Amino acid sequence: MVRPLVSALALALLACGDNQDPEGAAQLWRDLHRLEYRSFQRAPGYAQRTASRAPHGGSVSIYVNDVVADALAAGEPLEAWPEGSLIVKDGFDGSDLELVAAMEKRQDGWFWAEWDDEGDPDYSGTPRLCTDCHQSGDDFVRAFDLP
Repeated sequence: MVRPLVSALALALLACGDNQDPEGAAQLWRDLHRLEYRSFQRAPGYAQRTASRAPHGGSVSIYVNDVVADALAAGEPLEAWPEGSLIVKDGFDGSDLELVAAMEKRQDGWFWAEWDDEGDPDYSGTPRLCTDCHQSGDDFVRAFDLP
């Protein structure tokens, strides 16, 4: 009987989100759309929408801005992604857009945000849910490796 209670509690916590910086999330949302992020280069290994077992949807499309694309193209070994790096993921449930998640490398580290399909932020800032999962990646990026 404990397991259903724990599962229900976990779902309730996930549903609450961790929107630490709603203004920052709103600004990043506007910037993503002004920059037309879906016109960015696709991330390595994500030339098209790809099936996913991660919590961002059953399938994902991942886009990287010029800062990431240039770092990848240079092929020089990096220990961390450069400031200004921006990675955006569209998460789908079937053919429906479920969420948009983004990581932006800033002077003080990564800024994280995740929005629902309407553009309302559920997570922003440095949510532990994001950082705990992504800490296993190269400089917190799990979808592809540093050059």
